[in-house]
This record gives sequence, C-alpha cells and structure tokens, in this order.
Amino acid sequence: MRSTLAFIIGCIFLGVGAPVAAQSLTSFVNPFIGTDGSGHTFPGPARPFGMVQPGPDNADRGWDYTSGYQYRAPRILGFSQTRASGTGIPELGDVLLQPGLEPREDMASTYDKTTESARPGYYAVELADNGVRVELTTGERVARHRYTFARPGRVWVLVDLQHGLNFMDRQPVLSSEARVTGNGVEGVSRRRNWTTRTVAFVVEFDRPVAEARRLAPRAGDLADRYLLGFDVGDDRTLEARAALSTTDVAGARRNLESEQDRSFNQTAAEADAAWEAMLSRIRIEAPDSQKRIFYSALYRALIHPSLITDADGRWRGPDGEIRQADGPRYSTLSLWDTFRASHPLFTLVAPEWVDDFVNSLLDHADAAGRLPMWTIWGGETGTMIGEPALPVIADAWAKGFRGFDPDRALDAMIRTQTEDHHLSEWSILDRYGYLPFDRVEGEAVSRTLEAGIGDDALARFARARGRDEIADRFAARSRSWRALIDPETRLPRGRNSEGHWRTPFDPLKPTSPLNNPGDYTEANAWQYLWTPALFDAEGLRDTLGGPAAFAEKLDTFFFGLPPTEGAAFLGQEAMIGQYAHGNEPSHHVAWLYALTDRPGTGQALVRHIAESFYLDQPDGVIGNDDAGQMSAWYVFATLGLYPAEPSSGRYVLGAPLVEQAVIDAPGVGPLTIRCETTPVATPYDIAHEDLIARRALALPCSPPPREGAVTSSWHRPSQ
Repeated sequence: MRSTLAFIIGCIFLGVGAPVAAQSLTSFVNPFIGTDGSGHTFPGPARPFGMVQPGPDNADRGWDYTSGYQYRAPRILGFSQTRASGTGIPELGDVLLQPGLEPREDMASTYDKTTESARPGYYAVELADNGVRVELTTGERVARHRYTFARPGRVWVLVDLQHGLNFMDRQPVLSSEARVTGNGVEGVSRRRNWTTRTVAFVVEFDRPVAEARRLAPRAGDLADRYLLGFDVGDDRTLEARAALSTTDVAGARRNLESEQDRSFNQTAAEADAAWEAMLSRIRIEAPDSQKRIFYSALYRALIHPSLITDADGRWRGPDGEIRQADGPRYSTLSLWDTFRASHPLFTLVAPEWVDDFVNSLLDHADAAGRLPMWTIWGGETGTMIGEPALPVIADAWAKGFRGFDPDRALDAMIRTQTEDHHLSEWSILDRYGYLPFDRVEGEAVSRTLEAGIGDDALARFARARGRDEIADRFAARSRSWRALIDPETRLPRGRNSEGHWRTPFDPLKPTSPLNNPGDYTEANAWQYLWTPALFDAEGLRDTLGGPAAFAEKLDTFFFGLPPTEGAAFLGQEAMIGQYAHGNEPSHHVAWLYALTDRPGTGQALVRHIAESFYLDQPDGVIGNDDAGQMSAWYVFATLGLYPAEPSSGRYVLGAPLVEQAVIDAPGVGPLTIRCETTPVATPYDIAHEDLIARRALALPCSPPPREGAVTSSWHRPSQ
C-alpha cells in the first residue's frame, strides 16, 4: 500500500514532462550534511525505513567509516547495498559493485567532487580512473545502479562478496556460497562483525554476462570476488538491480521480483515522492538556509529503523531461525539513542509505523528471550546499557497506539527487567538497591541510573493495564538512583558492596568500556546526574534541593565548568561547559530549565545548540547522528517541544525556532505551532493526546543567545 501510494505521488510530482516544483521539500535536503567528520552519515539513496541503502564506500574498516563514507576521502572502492546512518560502530556494507572500462584486481577509483551529487532517493558520481558515471537509486528492498561508460564495447563490474564495513583486522566472513548466473550473481553469506547475521543476495544486470573471472582469494578471504564482463552498445549503459534478504536466495529473488516492473527513473521518482510525502508532514516557515538544515535533519531521522521482512513476510531472527511475520518488521534499532527523541518523533510524524516497530521488538523478544538492546539486520549487538526498548513500548501505549498485544508486551518487559543478563544484573541490583562497583564489571553508576528508565517504563505500562502490584514493585526499584547521589557533592557516585563511596572521585573524568575501571558510560558524574530526570524529573529536582537549587545546579553544569577536552571518542563533542551534545545523556538537559523559574535560559540554550551544532555543510552534525537521534533532537527543538520524559507520553514545552510549523500526519493534526513575540503563559508540559487534539499551540519565541558568544565560553543570557 505504501509503495502504491508513493508511486501515485511520484506521478504527480515527477511525472513525464512535469518539472519538480521549485519549492519541493526534497529540494531542501542535503544528504551530504554529516558526512564530514564524526556525523557518520552517508549520501547514498534510501527510502523511509527501507531495507537497502546503496552508496559509495571509501574504506571498509575504521571508526571514521562506519557508514562507509567520508566526504573528503579521495577514492571510492565501490558501491555496497546496505549501511547504517550515523552509528559509532561499522557494520553491513554488503555486496560491493564497482564498474570500470578495464578489468583490474583493484577497481578503486578517484573521483572529482564536482561530479558528485545527491538528493533523497538518488546519488551520482563519475569515477575518473574507471571511465564511468555511476547513478544509484533504491526501492524498499532493491537497490538500483545505472552505469554510463565512456565508450561502448566490453566493460567490467567487480562483484566483491568479501567486502563489508568491519572492525579493524577482523575476518567478517564465516561462510559464503555464490554462483554466477546468466545475467548476474546470487548467493548467501554468514558474517560476524558487530553481530552475527545472514545476508542472501541476487544481483541481476540488464545485459547477459559475456565473461566471468573469479579472482584469486587474497590472504584471509573466505568469500568470492568476481569480475563480470558485459558488452554495451552505443548507449554505453548498464543497469543492475541488487536485492537482499536476511533469509535465503529465494527470499532475495522474491524481493527482486516484487519491484521488477519499475525502471531506474521510475524508482528514483518514487523515492523522491515517498520522501516528499514524509517531509511534508511538517511544514515550517523559515529562511531557506534553516529549511535546508531542518529538512535534512527530518530526512535523516526517518531512514531508520530498517525493514528486514521479505516481500512474503519472512525474516531471520536473532536466534538464526526464519520466521513468518504478520506485518513488516524492522531492525537497525539504536535504542539507547533513539528511545529519547526518535521514537517519540515517529508517534507524531510516522504514526502508521509505530505499531510495527513495537511488534518488531516483541518478535525479537520471542526469538531471543528478551527485548533487544541494539539490533541490526535482525541480529542483536548487545551494545550499550539499560533496557531502552521498554520506554519505546511504554511511550507508544501512553500515546494510544493499540496495534500490539499488551499482555505479550508486559510479559516481555517483565522478563527483560528481571532475568539476569551480562549488562542487566537484576539479582545484584535487587540485593543491594544499586549496582556496587565491586560486584559488576564497570559502568555501575550509569547502569543503576539507566535501570530506572526501564523500571519506570514497566511500572507505567503495568499501571495502565491495571496491574498495580507489578507497577508498585518496579516503581519502587526505579528509585534506586537515589542511593548513588552523594550527599556531599550531590552527584551520582560509585559505591561498593559495603556502601562506601568510590575514592578518589573525579566528577569530571569521563569513563566508558574503553578506559575502565570507571562508573560511567561514555560520560562523567556531572553528565549522568540528569539521567533520573528522564523518568522522575520532579524527584531529581527535589533531591537536589528544590527549584532554586536545581536551577543553580543546571547553571553550574552549563556555565560553571570547563568543557572536557581530548576525549571525543567518549562523545565529548559540541560542548557547553559539561553539556556534551555529541552524546545522548545530555540531550534532555537544557529542557530541564522548564522546571525552574527561568525557562528562558533553557530556551536560549536550545537555540544556541541548534544554531551552533547543526549546519548546512558536510561537517554540519557534530557527533554521531546515531541512527537519527541527533537529527530528531533538532526537529523537536525547531518545534519548541521535547519528550524529556519519554515513557510518560508527554512533551516539555519550550520555544519554537521558527515563526510557524504545521504538523499534519495520519491521525495527527493539522496542528499549527507558532511563536508569539508577546509573553505567552505555557504549562511545563503537555500530553500527547492533548497536543494532537489541538488545532493551534502558541509558544513564546525563542530568545537569542548573547551576542558574540561562542561555544567554548558561552554564558547564561539575562532573563
């Protein structure tokens, strides 16, 4: 149904002879934003929540190349079919294709940046060394390539099945079977990198294979590399379709057949139309420069999660078994990041996907025995801490989504929140009332505080289901964070099993699994102080001494402490004092000024963050975009509201960054949010159902930061 709708819209917007409207919202999207530096985004085409994301790979390993691409890299190895946007660990990069005029063992090529272009659903570049122009587009499950060569005759395409986006010096291939067909190649591989997964593929070209050469394996290779020769005529073109699947070759072939009736141009038009339809769900009044930043952020926020069910509904779960789903299922769930703003954003702008996302979590729990932490291509990576799937489920239920079984969800939430796991040691938490640093393997403070997020989500969900005994139990445990607030410093501090505080204590030193022993996850004590506000903001405020003391603590955090230096690998980028916008534990903190008598300070901070750390240029995302979380933050900031307590189904109200925004999605809106230059009395927060029931919402206009201020020495504006 979505594909049919996208095609109809495509005919309207991009029909034969019909020019693209000058002010189409896709024209404001710059896919290169975030591709230079630590943003880790990619410029290749994608569909909203689609299965494949073809694009250029400049390298196959290393932290800089987690999406395969860096804007200033001089060579392109080839074009693989899958990737994750903005993540901090490399994965995917399946089935690399690289065309050229002559067959070479190394088909990598330099390229001229002036020939490189990208827009939603389309990417193009000319490979200088290979004499070919490459164009890419994509359907939901099938990537499409079009090559235009400098001359007719015999041309070549490298099909590299060993290639992938990997950790340093890790052999990613467990096993691989492939065969050359009359017009392409097909096969299946088992791979182990960030997760263990199966990728099946069918690649078909629009011309028969005239010659096939199997390259000799390099040291360590366990998968084939082929050079396929094709004879092209005077049009000098060759097209390829690449379909992938988590199941088997038959599944990949059915995926290919499901999109076989479309040409390259039709596919590109459908992709543009699908993005136009999604982007038009929020319309803002703003200068074009701000629109480019906003719609590029909204675009990135809607790339993931990614579809993993085949056209016939089959998918391979984290246990390796193939299952039949009764609806589309999704992976690339960067939940530790995205529960904060991305999933709440979906409830406003992509509500028809929300139940499918929740059912994806529940199907994963059926296969793995617990809800996921961080999934990709259907596999569990076990990355990060806490149980971030729980607030996603609780948020959906609180906002009225009923397309999933609540009893099944409650069972999965209880199981996940009670059965010991390598990063969720509930028996230790229950015994001591917190995680002692001498009884767990690091990050004890962060893990205790984040356990409260899941406990609170479970308590809210159980309460809504009338299960008060369960709600009471987990609501009580959600207050475990209080045991780790040091009364001397009023900061979260590690304690051992005898109740003694960690000594020495440096509240500014960030720690993570990379430099343990330490009590924090990619952050320090100051940055984790605010975690309880994600589920108990008033409780944290009162623990810190009430509204005035809370405001002073926030002031110290933003204006009274030096920024961390030399620790970018811990997410300490884009800093204002100890606020690190490059890492998620800080994302809600500026909004907490709404709990004080100086909400304008927070509103000015939000504007400063948005204007300083989101730019219309390749390095315009500072810090990993994290599957869209950084981008979702910007979308909410522009609207003037934020899900600072995501399990509650409520939004903190602030000040919009534009004069007017209109939200209009299925079942939501039209809702007009506008800023008023005269003082507007607003409550602290608003429930989702109350928000969408409105036709208009007036909020105060966001105050500008102090003139001449810079990131490293920004001071609190006067009220």
